[in-house]
Amino acid sequence: MRRLDLTKDSADFITALEAKPARQVWNKIVALMKDPRPNDSIDIGESYCRTDIGERRIVYRFDDQCVYVALIGNRNDDRVYREFRNKT
Repeated sequence: MRRLDLTKDSADFITALEAKPARQVWNKIVALMKDPRPNDSIDIGESYCRTDIGERRIVYRFDDQCVYVALIGNRNDDRVYREFRNKT
C-alpha cells in the first residue's frame, strides 16, 4: 500500500468536519492509498486527479510510493478548483 502525504490545509479541512463526514473522507483517502484510480476519478491537470465522496471533493496525485492529497473541499461550488489553481 502507498503511504500518504496530506497537506496542512487538507488535514485542517478534515479536522473541521463533523464525525461522520470526516470518517467518510478518511475512508476514501485510505481507499485511494490502495487503489489511486477508482472508477469516479477524473484527471484535472498535468498529474492531478479528483474524486468525490459525499458532498466533498478530493484533489490528489500519486506515484508508486505515495498518494499526495493536495486539497479537500465542498462539491457544490467551484471554490476547490479555484484554490487548486492558486496553489499550483
